[in-house]
Amino acid sequence: MITDDKMTISLVNTAFESLTGYTLQEVKGKTPRILQSGKQDASFYQNMWKDIRVKGSWQGEIWNKRKNGEIYPERLTIHTIVNEEGIVISYFGVFSDISHNKVIEKEIEELTFTDTLTNTMNRHTFYEQLEDLIATSTENSEHAMLVVDLDRFKQINETLGNEVGDFLLTEVADRINSIVRANDLVSRYGGDEFLVTITDLNFQKDAVHFAEKLNKQLNKPFYIQDREIYITSSIGISFYPQDGIEVETLIQKADKAMYFAKQNGRNQYAFYFDELQTDAERLLLLESELRKAIQQKAFVIHYQPKVSLDTNQIIGVEALVRWANGTLGVVSPAEFIPFAEDTGLIIPISEVILEKVCMDIVDWRSRGIQHIPVSINIAALHFQQDDFMERINAILTKYNCSPQLLELELTERTVMEDSESIVHKLVKLKRMGFKLSIDDFGTGYSSLSYLNRFPLNYLKIDSSFIQQMTELQDKQAIVDTIILMAHRLHIKVIAEGAETKDQVKLLKEMGCDIVQGYYFSKPISSAAFLDFLELWEIHKQERTI
Repeated sequence: MITDDKMTISLVNTAFESLTGYTLQEVKGKTPRILQSGKQDASFYQNMWKDIRVKGSWQGEIWNKRKNGEIYPERLTIHTIVNEEGIVISYFGVFSDISHNKVIEKEIEELTFTDTLTNTMNRHTFYEQLEDLIATSTENSEHAMLVVDLDRFKQINETLGNEVGDFLLTEVADRINSIVRANDLVSRYGGDEFLVTITDLNFQKDAVHFAEKLNKQLNKPFYIQDREIYITSSIGISFYPQDGIEVETLIQKADKAMYFAKQNGRNQYAFYFDELQTDAERLLLLESELRKAIQQKAFVIHYQPKVSLDTNQIIGVEALVRWANGTLGVVSPAEFIPFAEDTGLIIPISEVILEKVCMDIVDWRSRGIQHIPVSINIAALHFQQDDFMERINAILTKYNCSPQLLELELTERTVMEDSESIVHKLVKLKRMGFKLSIDDFGTGYSSLSYLNRFPLNYLKIDSSFIQQMTELQDKQAIVDTIILMAHRLHIKVIAEGAETKDQVKLLKEMGCDIVQGYYFSKPISSAAFLDFLELWEIHKQERTI
């Protein structure tokens, strides 16, 4: 049953008509009160609607009345549907008759032994069945434990909503179940993580074959609410009995292998090996030290100059974060940034970086340097927050820093995930005065046809193309094409990672607008940048391009 926001019925299906005895014509325009049996008092409905308003949904058992007056128990789920502004526009309810004892028993059994969302085993049942399997295993038995974690599922859930996320999880469970054997075990372990036990292996390569087959299944598009959604998974594998003979040990070791797969690029599988124990301990320490660094604002910002190939002027810098920790030593951004993205710590880290950049801009202004814009990398998770613009604007206001001195760099994947809402947000940022660029172009969607929809100032070609273009003709052709097409869309092009004079010379011949890289300068501290800028102004005429 579907109603509008005032609970007026607009649509029911044939199952509703069969179960209640009412036709659509008889209930359309009325409210669900037509079904009330009188067995629930006012407080029951008050609590129900409190849950719906607070949580967005309600599920439970209720007594209702058919058209012929018969009262029956039903299992009812009510969800709200909201628009982009979060305003409720309608409700939909799904219910089933549970009056028959066998149906009731089945409901109880499902609630006891299965995950109600995906219909896979719940954790308790999975543990019990795996313990029984181990207890009855022979000396030669071998089983594989797989921990399957969906990559970047949190972003999908936060961007498209829990309803889409829940539907995606059920579809993932269906795909897993479609390739397991009858004796294998499948469980939704929690959130977006699944456990799979492949029983009675002939060879360990059977587990590899399954992991490859599963990744292939999950790489196929999911079609949800007229959307085409793509996900990948990271899979960790441990083996009974070589990695452990207890359920918890096997899961822990497979979990460590899964994190290893995720750290090494996602969309792959990895086996447990003893050294992962040390890696897992480092991850725990890394998270603890990152949280301390956020509180203490212990990050350092370095700046890499950008040079205009037309005027030979320094026309901006990119802010790059650095972190030296007393316990861990110097930690590479390649290690702690992906970890921060996975844990959600990237949001407070990004705001610390923005604060420090604003402080440097204010310092430069006091020294007479007024017009050096700074580009900052914006993580997808940070950008997707509902209050993203309000929070960065608050930081700028605190330091009296103009948005016109900031360039926000977003990846291709970030802007393509939900393009309509992204366009709306980008337009607002542009109106506020920020400059906008797409970072690492060519490594993701690479769809120039999409770029015309976004109010971009710059397109940044990934360094992997720049560093190989003087040796590889195909890389040179790609760079040349990107520059040509971007200019036709009135977007300026930045080439990052230029390391040689030949690369810079070729980029200038192609018509590239701006270059940054070690040829001009490595990332340097704020103080070192001021010295660099002074020397550049003195000697720039000597540095021909």
